[in-house]
Amino acid sequence: MKKIMHIILLAALLITLSACSGNTADSSSGEAASQSETWLIEEAATTVAANQATEATSNSTSGEYDADDLDASLDSSAMALIKLDGDAITLEGNGATVSGRTITITSAGIYSISGTLNDGQILVNSADEGKVRLILNGATISSSTSAPIYISNADKVVITLADGMDNYISDGAAYVFETADTNEPNAAIFSNDDLTINGNGSLTVNANYNNGIASDDDLKIISGSIMVKAVNDGIKGKNSIAIKDGIITVNAGSDGLQSNNAEDVEKGSITIDGGTLNIIAGLDGMQAETKIMINGGSITLSSGGGSINGISKADDWGDRGMQNDPNTTVEVDSKKGLKAGTAILISGGIIHIDSADDALNTNDSVTINGGEIALTSGDDGIHANTTLEINGGTLTITKSYEGIESSVITINGGNLHITASDDGINVAGGKDASALNGRPGQNDFTANANNYLYINDGYIYVDAGGDGLDSNGAMDMNGGTVIVNGPTNDGNGALDYMGTFTIDGGFLVAVGSSGMAMTPTTDSAQYSVLVNFTSMVSAGTMLHFETVEGDEVVTFVPAKEYQSILISTPAITNGATLDLYYGGSSTGSLVDGLYRGGSYSGGTLITSLDISSVVTGLGSGGGMMPGGGGGGRQRP
Repeated sequence: MKKIMHIILLAALLITLSACSGNTADSSSGEAASQSETWLIEEAATTVAANQATEATSNSTSGEYDADDLDASLDSSAMALIKLDGDAITLEGNGATVSGRTITITSAGIYSISGTLNDGQILVNSADEGKVRLILNGATISSSTSAPIYISNADKVVITLADGMDNYISDGAAYVFETADTNEPNAAIFSNDDLTINGNGSLTVNANYNNGIASDDDLKIISGSIMVKAVNDGIKGKNSIAIKDGIITVNAGSDGLQSNNAEDVEKGSITIDGGTLNIIAGLDGMQAETKIMINGGSITLSSGGGSINGISKADDWGDRGMQNDPNTTVEVDSKKGLKAGTAILISGGIIHIDSADDALNTNDSVTINGGEIALTSGDDGIHANTTLEINGGTLTITKSYEGIESSVITINGGNLHITASDDGINVAGGKDASALNGRPGQNDFTANANNYLYINDGYIYVDAGGDGLDSNGAMDMNGGTVIVNGPTNDGNGALDYMGTFTIDGGFLVAVGSSGMAMTPTTDSAQYSVLVNFTSMVSAGTMLHFETVEGDEVVTFVPAKEYQSILISTPAITNGATLDLYYGGSSTGSLVDGLYRGGSYSGGTLITSLDISSVVTGLGSGGGMMPGGGGGGRQRP
C-alpha cells in the first residue's frame, strides 16, 4: 500500500480472503476487456432483445379476433330497424317480436337500435347458427327489474357502436327473477354466450344492481369508447376477456376486469392487446383465474383506493413472516392491481398501477419482456409465488413494502428502479392469499435451496429501507448493472443471502449500514472490494475509486447516509492497487448517483487497496472514518 498521511487505518483488514488459483485470476483478467462496458447499459442491444421478445410473445399470446369480431359495417340491405320511443317499440323488418316494452330477437341477423326505451329490455333468444349483430345507433335503454340488454341464447352476439353515436344503458338496484334460485342475468349488459363489442361510437353503462358488462363465455372489445360504472365488477368474461383497442373507463365497486372460470386451465384469462384503459376498482383492478397477458395499450389502474390505503409499516404488521398465533389467519379482501392464478405476462404497453395490495400478483409466474411499467403499492410491487423473470422493458416501483419477490428471480434485461421500505429484491417462498397479523397479503418466508436470484443483464437501481438484494437461498450475477442504496440500520444489509453469492461479471455498487454488510463469495470469477467506515457518512458524500494509473473504477454519490460500500467491476483485477477518495467533484454525467465518464478532482485520499484476493475488505463495523484525524492527502 501507499503511505497515507494523517489517516489512521485498522491494523488488519476486515476480510482477507485467499486469492483464487492462477487460472481464476487469469480468467478474471481476461474477462476485464470483454466485460469492461457491461456496467453501462447498451441501449441498442437491450432494445433489440426486448423487441424480439415482445414480437415472439405477442404472436403467441394475443387475443383471437375473427372476421365477425372485426366487422363494424353499418349498411346492410337485410338490416332490421328497432326504433325505441319511450314506452313503445317499433320493428321494421323480420327476426324479432315485440311485447310491450320488450323486444325479443329470435333469428340471426343485423338489427339497428335507436331511440329511448324506458324500463324495457332488448332480449336475444336465438337458436340459429350464426351471429346476431346489434347496432346501437344512438340508443338509451333502461330497466328497473332486469338487464336492459339480455342475451339469453345465441351462437354469438356482436354489439356495434355506430360511428359518432352515444349510447346509454342503465339498470335498477334490484332485479326480479322468475324463481328464487335464479341469479342471472346479473349485469346491465349480460350474455350467456360469446359477446363482442366493436365500432367507433360510445357506450355508457351504469350498473346499479351488480356487474356492468358480463359474458358467461368469451368477451371481446375491439374498439369504441366504453364507460362502465358498476356496484360490483365492471367488465366480466367468465371464459376470457380480450381487448384489441378502444377507450375503456371502468369504475367498479369490486373488480375492474374479471375472468373467473376456474374449471378449465385454458380459460379464465385476460388479454390486453391495445387500447386505453382507465380503471378504478374497489378490489382487484384485473383478476384472472389463470393468465393476464398484456401486449400493448395504455393502462392506468387504481385498486382498493390506492397505495395510500395500504399498510406500509412493518411495526403495524408485527414481525415480517412471524405470527402471534401460527394457526390463525385472517381472510381479507384482495385489492391487488393485476392478480392472476397462474401467470402474468407483459410484453408491451404502458402500465401505471396504484394499489392498496400487491401491484402485480400471481400464484405461479410473472414474465416481463417489455413495456413501460410504473407501480405504486401498499404492499409488494410484484409478487410471484414460483418464478419472476424480467427480460426487457422499463419497471419503476416508486413505493412498496418489498419491491419484487419470488422463489426464483431471473433478470436478463430491462431497466429497473425499485423503491421499497423493506427489501428491494426478495427471493423467498410463500403465498399471500391471506393475512397474518392483519397485514394484507403477508407472505411465509423460508430458506430453501431452490430459492435463487439470477442477474444476467439489465440495469437495476434499488433504494431499500431493509435489505437491498435479499435471497433466502443463493445469488448469481453474470452481467448488467446493479446499484443499491441500502439500509441505514444495522439489522439489514445492502446484500443478504443464505447460500452463496457468485459474481462472474457485470457492475455492482452497494452502500448501506455495516452491521450486516456482506460480500460476494470466493467462488466468484470477478473481484470485489468492501470498505467499512467507523461511523455513518452523510448522504451525498462522493466516493471515488481509481487505479494507481489514474483510471476511474467507480465514482458514486450515495443517496442516503452509509457506513459501508461494496464494489465489483471487471476493472478490479488481481495485482492491481486501488486508491479510494472521498469528497471532490466529477465532470461526468450523473445518473442514480453514479458518474459516467468525465474527470474527477479535489477529493481526499482515504486509503489504497492492494488486490490480491477475489474479495478484499477493509474495516469491520468500525472500519475507518473519512476525514478523521485531520484528513488525508488531497487529490489534484
